Parts: sequence; structure tokens; C-alpha cells
Amino acid sequence: MATKAAAKAKKEFWATGRRKTAIARVRLLPGSGTVSLNEKPMEQYFGREALQLAVNQPFQVTGTVAKFDVAARIDGGGTSAQAQAVQHGISRALIAMNPDLRKPLKMSGLLTRDSREKERRKVGRRKARKRPQYSKR
Repeated sequence: MATKAAAKAKKEFWATGRRKTAIARVRLLPGSGTVSLNEKPMEQYFGREALQLAVNQPFQVTGTVAKFDVAARIDGGGTSAQAQAVQHGISRALIAMNPDLRKPLKMSGLLTRDSREKERRKVGRRKARKRPQYSKR
């Protein structure tokens, strides 16, 4: 039976990050800085450099670059939302590891869950707000 004491002994920290419909379950382990997303290396999973920088931003803010390995399972959303969900999960896992890191992460805005979601489509509209073209005659 896993307890908090056992988790501390293993030096393994779990957290969940969310953005739009993307959910990332992040596991943080002491290591050399490898990031594995859905059992693929980050460079293969996120091809764009901007998304890779977003994932690594919590480590740069806290000064813990190349000190932890990340293993994450990501479901839902698009690539940008998934990267931001992983970023949110890493930030929360770092706080679980060391509560003193909360202030720099909070100042950088990495702990705020971006709760914006797609607006639903309404009846009589083409999209959420787009209307059919008006014809006067």
C-alpha cells in the first residue's frame, strides 16, 4: 500500500495538469532531464520548438534544469493545449516536491489553470457566434 511516506522515500512526485480538453498526468523523478510524453521523447512528440520550450519553462523558472526526468500521459486537446497541460502538471509536481518553489512559479503564472474552453455552437448560427449572411431583399 503506497503512502505519502513511501512516495517521499521513492522521490517520485505525481501531479495533474489541465488546459482546454487536454489532461496530462505527470510523474517527476530525479534524473538527468529526459522528458517522455506518451512513451515518446519530447522532441518526437512535440516537433515545434515553442512547445518544447513551454514544457521546459517550469524547470528554467525554478533553476532545476536537468535535475528531473518527466514521464507524462496526455489525453485530449490539440498540441498547444497538451504542451500547456504538461507545463501545468510539471509546475504542480515541483510544488509537491518542494513547497518553496511555489512563489517563483506563481510569479511566472505557471500555476494558473487556463480555463478557457471552446464555446458551444448555437441553433441558427454557423459556429458559436457566426451568423448567416443578412439579405435585405
